[in-house]
Amino acid sequence: MGGSDQWGNITTGTELIRRINGGEAYAITCPLITKSDGTKFGKTEGGNVWLDPKRTSPYKFYQFWINVSDEDAKKYIKIFTDLPQDEIAELTAEQEKDPGLRPLQKRLAKEITTMVHSAEDYENAVEASQILFSNKAKDILHKIDEDTLLSVFEGVPTFEVPRSAVDEGTPMISLLTDVAAVFPSKGEMRKLTQGGGVSINKEKIADPNMPASADMLLNGKYILAQKGKKNYFLLIVK
Repeated sequence: MGGSDQWGNITTGTELIRRINGGEAYAITCPLITKSDGTKFGKTEGGNVWLDPKRTSPYKFYQFWINVSDEDAKKYIKIFTDLPQDEIAELTAEQEKDPGLRPLQKRLAKEITTMVHSAEDYENAVEASQILFSNKAKDILHKIDEDTLLSVFEGVPTFEVPRSAVDEGTPMISLLTDVAAVFPSKGEMRKLTQGGGVSINKEKIADPNMPASADMLLNGKYILAQKGKKNYFLLIVK
């Protein structure tokens, strides 16, 4: 049993079984699942999606489904979920009426993330995906697990910081310049802080001399620094 692209290999296998055992062997194939661009949906094409949370975290798993194209969402929701046809038809109509709301992707991501992982993992993934925009980001950051945190901020610049810098209450102006080069100078850090453009763990700081503390640590080892609206840096405390 396999994908239709393996028909040649499968029929060769059934012939071998017949010759060795002298009995009958049968093959079943199913249509190959492809993306809207015609490429195969599979690990050989890159962008692997694993069921094992150690290979693809529930957050990344959720993000994959929420970001598929409209055409793929219409197809995948019929393949990967048990939703009844009339409900899929309603979701499709909603999608065509207002594609920006992405009802197909949202329902697809919910159904399959819950099925493969759990309802709790789904809720956590939704919450984590709102970190960059939610006014509850501070609370969410202190609640999510390490894998999700690293997935959300994958690719942002990182700096290793000695534990002593936190234990000794190093002022932020020194921590983000001398210890971790988030800012090129203390003058720039001070100026941006005064303008409300510096945040620690999504909470604006008003005093550049505010001391670092263990209370800031996310999962006991990370501090998220933000410079301006879009520049994030992850301090790894060791």
